[in-house]
Amino acid sequence: MKPDSVGLETMRHSAAHVMASAVQRLWPDALFDIGPDTEDGFYYDFDLKHRLTEEDFPAIEAEMAKIVAEDLPFVREEKTREEVWELMKGRGQTYKLERLADIPEGETISLYHTGDFTDLCRGPHVKSTGAIKAFKLQSVAGAYFRGDEKNQMMQRLYGTAFLSQADLDAHLKMLEEAKLRDHRVLGRDLDLFSIQESVGPGLVHWHPKGARIRATIEEFWRREHFRAGYEMLYTPHIGRAGLWETSGHLGFYAENMYAPMEIDEQRYYIKPMNCPFHIQIYKNRKRSYRELPLRWAELGTVYRYERAGVLHGLMRVRGFTQDDAHIYCTEEQVEQEVRDCVRFAIAMWRAFGFEDITAYLATRPEKAVGEPARWDVAQRSLQAALDAEGIAYEMDEGGGAFYGPKIDLKTRDAIGRQWQMSTVQFDFNLPDRFDMTYTGADGQDHRPYMVHRALLGSLERFFGILVEHYAGAFPLWLAPVQAVLIPVTDKQTAAAEEVAAKLRAKDFRVQVDGRPEKMGAKIRDAQLQKIPYMLVMGGREIENGTVSVRSRVAGDEGAMLLEAFIEKLDAERRVEMN
Repeated sequence: MKPDSVGLETMRHSAAHVMASAVQRLWPDALFDIGPDTEDGFYYDFDLKHRLTEEDFPAIEAEMAKIVAEDLPFVREEKTREEVWELMKGRGQTYKLERLADIPEGETISLYHTGDFTDLCRGPHVKSTGAIKAFKLQSVAGAYFRGDEKNQMMQRLYGTAFLSQADLDAHLKMLEEAKLRDHRVLGRDLDLFSIQESVGPGLVHWHPKGARIRATIEEFWRREHFRAGYEMLYTPHIGRAGLWETSGHLGFYAENMYAPMEIDEQRYYIKPMNCPFHIQIYKNRKRSYRELPLRWAELGTVYRYERAGVLHGLMRVRGFTQDDAHIYCTEEQVEQEVRDCVRFAIAMWRAFGFEDITAYLATRPEKAVGEPARWDVAQRSLQAALDAEGIAYEMDEGGGAFYGPKIDLKTRDAIGRQWQMSTVQFDFNLPDRFDMTYTGADGQDHRPYMVHRALLGSLERFFGILVEHYAGAFPLWLAPVQAVLIPVTDKQTAAAEEVAAKLRAKDFRVQVDGRPEKMGAKIRDAQLQKIPYMLVMGGREIENGTVSVRSRVAGDEGAMLLEAFIEKLDAERRVEMN
């Protein structure tokens, strides 16, 4: 964790208390749940008769400013469970009573007092409210208590806070830019994808232009995987219940799986993950150490039940295609395989225009499966791979999954937002559950090391990030339409179609705009659609065998022989793709 992040997180948590205190002053009947800091700010959940709207923000912010100016201390007080119960019961704070019941027996119970506001809280907090330098309320939304739609709907008030007004101003500017880049809006305006309510929420329909980009991504992905020594797999979309019982999904993940279907008097489930299927291929026959490592990849579509309240465009969906791969190797091969995975992930992200990449190394949690010695080998290999590649990383002590340590790679987009995407994850659970073995050089059975590895994450989420990173203005190699031919009059339409055919023969994605519109309107529409090149064709161009080239970036580039334009396009595409 970065040195200043603790101070920022603590200040934001304190700002949440100040916001709750301000709400209490304005609406004394407010009931409170929780108010944590988040990656970009903070929120607090209220049960309030008054319906909060953005029109209330100035009043709440003014009250927060008063509390900050009062420089009230954050006073910590430890109490017994019974004392806190009586206090919160007396105030009618029923949600706090439920949160109190969640605290394990024997654990310290603390309150924080800020003026006349008291909260059940572990802390920590800043010394006093005067330490909160710059804040801003952002939005209000509904949120079920404990995230369960069967519970009371509460009002979640979001805000953000920074260590300086300059930092806050920069963040707000970034948020304004993010609105302009919203992939849901651009997806509609550029006709890339849709989510049809008649079909179901969280289920993506890829339109022709979006599908063009996806196909280009997949072709590049497969090419790079074959070059890196991977083989491709294709696996079923459903599997018998016994498979998911063995994998543990029915025991630990059933609430995120869709209801079973009966086929031949057997229960089948739609797959939420690909790994059990890959393991079945591994176990299809006896494996030898001479075969390892095995690197198997699949663009496998999976389905997971996500609550309606968390669905968000392409970023959180119910059906998505995973950029998935599993590596099976020996202990001696682990470090090199991890290093190759990290290098591969970084190269993949840079190919798509992302340069700012940070790693997080999550280590063994308190409760974990697998032999400690295997954990040590796995963690050392992860750390050694990051060191060898010279990648800056932060330790997440105890943050690994119960089944293995992992590396998470996060990247920043064009406006500075950080996204968690690539993961290299060891798994000591599934090899044991499925009794995976290989025959070693000693003739004995050994348990392989299994590595889950995703470079892009899900194609849907990656595509959403890609749209926002480029604000829909994709580089040439990714653009769904790389050039549009614009005949000046109907007389040039047939010639424009002939030129389009020549460009398609060179694998360029082109369209002819033969609409009965003025040339200026066609050029404007092409610019709004963020097409890299516009090729105007009039009588003179046809006579000379040229096209008048207009670039999305450089503007008017003048007349150019068709062959010269094709060479220019081909050179630009090769540079971007390699």
